[in-house]
Amino acid sequence: MSDPTVEKKEAGPPADDPTTAEPEKRKREYKDFGHDETEATHAKVDMDQIQLTAEDLYDKEKVDLETIVVDDVFKLLQCTEEGLNTEEAKRRLELFGPNKLESEEQNAFLQFLSFMWNPLSWVMEAAALVAIALSNGEGRAPDWEDFVGIVLLLLINSAIGFYEERNAGNAVKALMDSLAPKAKVKRDGKWLEIESADLVPGDMVSFKIGDIVPADCRLTEAINVSIDQAALTGESLPQSKKLGDQCFSGSTCKQGEAEGVVISTGPNTFFGRAASLVGQDDDTTGHLQKILAQIGSFCLVAIGIFVLAEIFCLYAGFRYKYRRGLDNILVLLIGGIPIAMPTVLSVTLAVGAQQLAKYKAIVTRITAIEELAAVTILCSDKTGTLTTNKLTIDRSTIRTYGPFSADDVILLAAYASRTENQDAIDTCVVGAIGDPARARAGIKLLDFKPFNPVDKRTEITYREESSGKLKRVTKGMTGIIIELCSRNKTEEIENRLEADVEEFAQRGLRALAVAYEEVDGDDFESEGNGFELIGLLAIFDPPREDTKQTIDDALALGVKVKMVTGDQLAIAKETGRRLGLGDHMYPAKVLKDGPAPGTKHANLDEMILDADGFAGVFPEHKYEIVKRLQGLGHLCAMTGDGANDAPALSRANVGIAVEGATDAARGAADIVLTEPGLSTIVHAIRGSRVIFQRMRNYSIYACAVTIRIVVCFAILAFAFKYDFPPFMVLIIALLNDGTIMTLSVDRVLPSNTPDSWDLAEIFAYAVAYGLYLTLSTIALVAIIIRTTWFYDKFGVTLENGAQSAAGNQNDRQLHTIVYLQVAIISQALIFVTRSHGFFFMERPSFALMGAFCIAQLISSIIAAYANWGFTNIQAISGGWIGIVWVWNIIWFLPLDLIKFGMKATFIKWIRERHNRQVAKETAEGVPLTRTQSRAASIHESLYSNRVSFIRRAARKVGFGQKVSMKPEELQRFSSIQAQRTGATLARNPSRTAA
Repeated sequence: MSDPTVEKKEAGPPADDPTTAEPEKRKREYKDFGHDETEATHAKVDMDQIQLTAEDLYDKEKVDLETIVVDDVFKLLQCTEEGLNTEEAKRRLELFGPNKLESEEQNAFLQFLSFMWNPLSWVMEAAALVAIALSNGEGRAPDWEDFVGIVLLLLINSAIGFYEERNAGNAVKALMDSLAPKAKVKRDGKWLEIESADLVPGDMVSFKIGDIVPADCRLTEAINVSIDQAALTGESLPQSKKLGDQCFSGSTCKQGEAEGVVISTGPNTFFGRAASLVGQDDDTTGHLQKILAQIGSFCLVAIGIFVLAEIFCLYAGFRYKYRRGLDNILVLLIGGIPIAMPTVLSVTLAVGAQQLAKYKAIVTRITAIEELAAVTILCSDKTGTLTTNKLTIDRSTIRTYGPFSADDVILLAAYASRTENQDAIDTCVVGAIGDPARARAGIKLLDFKPFNPVDKRTEITYREESSGKLKRVTKGMTGIIIELCSRNKTEEIENRLEADVEEFAQRGLRALAVAYEEVDGDDFESEGNGFELIGLLAIFDPPREDTKQTIDDALALGVKVKMVTGDQLAIAKETGRRLGLGDHMYPAKVLKDGPAPGTKHANLDEMILDADGFAGVFPEHKYEIVKRLQGLGHLCAMTGDGANDAPALSRANVGIAVEGATDAARGAADIVLTEPGLSTIVHAIRGSRVIFQRMRNYSIYACAVTIRIVVCFAILAFAFKYDFPPFMVLIIALLNDGTIMTLSVDRVLPSNTPDSWDLAEIFAYAVAYGLYLTLSTIALVAIIIRTTWFYDKFGVTLENGAQSAAGNQNDRQLHTIVYLQVAIISQALIFVTRSHGFFFMERPSFALMGAFCIAQLISSIIAAYANWGFTNIQAISGGWIGIVWVWNIIWFLPLDLIKFGMKATFIKWIRERHNRQVAKETAEGVPLTRTQSRAASIHESLYSNRVSFIRRAARKVGFGQKVSMKPEELQRFSSIQAQRTGATLARNPSRTAA
C-alpha cells in the first residue's frame, strides 16, 4: 500500500498583506509506515526499432522490464493483450525453455566412487596394488590377505559416506516442486488452462485469490489485488498491486483478481534465480574437508619421509631383497595411513545427527554438525524466524482519543472487520479480541463495506441489540480516517494523532485508525452524527516467545546474532530492540554504496562485521553478506524459512531452516528444525560441540598412532633389521578402528566458546604421544633381542625355546609379542586423548569401555592361539601375555604427565603466539582469514566427496545438467529479466512481427 497522505487545504494570506484575521491550519502529513512508490518510466531507446542489439538490452539505463510502462513491455516482448498464438508460443518455448527448474541428476555409481578419491585413499589404493601386483617373485604368491583387508577398509569407508550423502535433500528439486503446476493463459484469443511449464515470455496470464503466480509478470489488469510474497522477499505484509506492478513467480494471491503479461519464466524468474544460486558451484571447500586435508598432509609427510628412508637404507644400505623390503614399506603404508579417519568421523557425525534429531533438528548435510560447533556468527532472517509471521495488535501501544477504552477500541475495530475470507489485517484485529465470535456478538449486521485500494478503509453499520440503536464504525489508513472525522476534531487531537503516527512509523509499526458514529432513525443508509476518532492501533509482526532467550543463550555460547531481513529498516530496528539484538542496522543499499564518508567505518567489511542487522535485502544481498563474513574468517550460520533465503542458506557454512519453512528453504538448508522457534538451535550448537570434542579426541589419537607406527617400525628395521608382518598391522588397524567407532557416543563436555581446529596443538600432542609409545616398543624389543632378562626373571622363552631373539630378530613369537604390545597400548591411548585432566577423572562411555575390553580380549586370544604361517606369527605363552600387559600398564601411566607437560610449555606458547597474532591483525584492521596458496586450495579440493573431474565425467556421459548463474550477474534481478528476454527476442524476432 502506498503511504496515505492527507493534505488540509492551505490558503495563507498574500505576502504583501501584513494583517490577517486568522491564520489557516498548517498542512499535515501522516507519515504512516508503507512502501515507496516507483514511478513508471519509458525505455530510453526508440521502441519502434525492435531489433535492439544485445549490448543495448544489457544496459539497464536503456531498458528495464520492471519499471518501463506496460505499453513498452508489450513492444519489447512483441506481444499484445490478446496473447500469443499457438505457433509463436511453441517457438518461444524452444527459445526460452520450459517454465521450470532443471535439477542435476547424479549417477549413483560415480558418486560412490568419488568417496575413494582423496590422498588418504590413494595411498591405501597404492598399497593394495603393491600387495596384489608388485608383491610377486622370489617364489611367493601375491599378498592376497593384505589386498582383501585394504579393499574392505576402503569399501566400508565409501559405503558410509555414500549412504549419508544419498539421504541428503536436493535443494534445486525442492524449488522446482514449489512452482505452480497449472496456469490460466490466453492463447489464440481464448483463455485456456495449461501446464505452467509451457508458459513463455509474452503470454497473457490470469490468477485470482488462492492462486500461485505462475511466472514473473507485469499486471495489465488488477481488481483489489493483494499478493503475499513473504516467502520470496521476506516482507511480512501482503502487498497491494495495481496496474503496471510486477508480481513474482511463486508468490500467492491473497485477494482479488489480476491479469498480466509474462516477462520471464523458469530459471530467469526471481524465484528461479534463487534456485540458480543454490545450484551454483561453490568456490569454497567444505570446512571438514580442509581439516582432513591438513591432517592427511601431516600423515602423508610423516609416512613419505620414512618410506624414502627405508628405500635408501634397506635396499641401498642393507641390500634387502625386493620382496622383503616391500613388506617393510607396506607396514608403513598400511599402519601409518589413518584410512578410517573419514569413516570414523562420518560415523561420529551420523550418530550425532541422530542425537540432534531428539531435539527436533534434522541434519541433511552431515558435515554441517562439525561446522556448527565452530560457528561464530548467526545470520537470522526476521519474518517467520525471529518473529511469528502473524500480524498482531500491539496492546501496549494502543492510543485512545475519545471516551472508549483500549479494549473497546479493539472490539469496535473487530466489528469493522470481516469474519470470513479475511485479509491479514482483519485476521489480526479479530484475533486480538480472543474469541472471534465476539466480532458479531450482540450486534445485527446491516451493511459492510470491505477494504479496497481506493477508499483504504472498511466500514460496518450495525444495530446494537441491547439498545436497538444504529451505529457505524470504520477502520483504515490514518489519513483517510481523520479526514472523515468531523466530531470532536480539535487541534489537540490532531497534534496527538500526528505525533503518534510519527512515532509508530519510526518504530516500524503499521498504524490503523478507528472512528465511530451513531445513526439516527432506522435507515442504515442515512448519514450519521459525524465520525469521531476513538483510537489508533499498532500492527506488527511479533517476536516468537522464546526468541529473546535463544539469542541470549547464543551470545553466552560466543555466537553473535545478526538480523538479515527483507522488511523495512524501521521494522527491523523495532524487532531488534524488542529482542535485545540492538538497533544498529543498515538498509541493503549500503552493500553497494559502502559506508558514508565520515562515519566510523573505514570499509564495507568493517560495517558488516559491526552491524546488528540489515533491512530491505534481496537474495543476492543475503548471499553477499554471508560471503563477506566468511571472507573475514568467520564461520556463518544462516536461519530462514522462505525461498528467498535458499541462496544464503546454501552459501552459509551451516544453513538452518526453521519449523514451517518452505520446501525450497528446507532443501537448501543443512539442518531443518521441526519445532517452532530457535531454542532448538542452542541445543544443536551444544550438541555439535560435544560431537566436535569427540572428533578432536580421535584426530589426536589417529595422528599419534601414525607417528607411533611409522617411526617405531622404521627404527626397528634400521636398528635390528626387524621385519614386522604387514597383515598384523592390518589387524591392529581393524581392531583399533572398530573400538574407536564407539567415540561417537562417548561422554564429553561441550565448550562455552566456538570450537576450532587448532592443528598445531593436535600435531604437537600427536608427536609427543607417538614418540613416547615408540620408545615403549623399541625398549621392549631391545631387551628381548639383546638380553635374556625376561627369561631370567620370568622363565619365558621364544620360538624353539630360545632365551632371547639374539641372532633371530625375526622370531615368529617376537612378532606376536610386538603385535600384542602395540595393539594394547595404542588403543589405551584414547583414554588419555579424550580427557583434559587425569584419564581416570573423566569416565568414558560404557560403549567405549566395552569395545576396548573386547578388542583387547581378541588381541590376547590371537596372541595365545594364532599360528598363522601366512603372516609369520606363532602363539605365545600366557607368561608373555602377562608380561606385555604389565609392561604396557607401566608405560601407560606417565602419558598423563606428558599431556600436562605439553600444556604447560609448548601448547601454552602456541596459544599465546596465536592470541598475539590475532590482536595485532585486529589492531591493523587485517581480515582474520589468511591468504592461501593455489596449491593448498587444490589439495583441499581433493578431499571433497565429489571432485570436479567426476562431475565433468557425469555431464559428458549425459547423467544430468545443472542451472548456473555467473557471479557477475548477481545483481538486481529484474534488470537481468529484461536483458535475457529482450536480447533473445531481438536475436530471434517473430516472423509475423510488424
